[in-house]
Amino acid sequence: MMQWQLLQRDILLGELSEYDCDQPFFLARFLPGPGWESVRPLFEALAALRGPDPDGTRTVAVVKPLRDLDLTLVPVGGGHSVLQVFKDCWLRIDGSEARLRY
Repeated sequence: MMQWQLLQRDILLGELSEYDCDQPFFLARFLPGPGWESVRPLFEALAALRGPDPDGTRTVAVVKPLRDLDLTLVPVGGGHSVLQVFKDCWLRIDGSEARLRY
């Protein structure tokens, strides 16, 4: 399974270690890094979204600020391309658990 570093430019926000799959998502453990606190509230808002969102407006309102941060997932040890979060992949972090779709 893959391991990733979540970065905002050169700031380490955290590390993800995939451990299972729940199609279409990969499940990962999340370990916060030194820059995590600056983005934590935005990911918490995304994790709090529940229920139907027929036109997607609630989701867009929460994801746009995250997309604007230009976050990347960099594979540890190679084996995969660098992913632009919310462009090349979907990432949801809730505490120590993450769900990644790429």
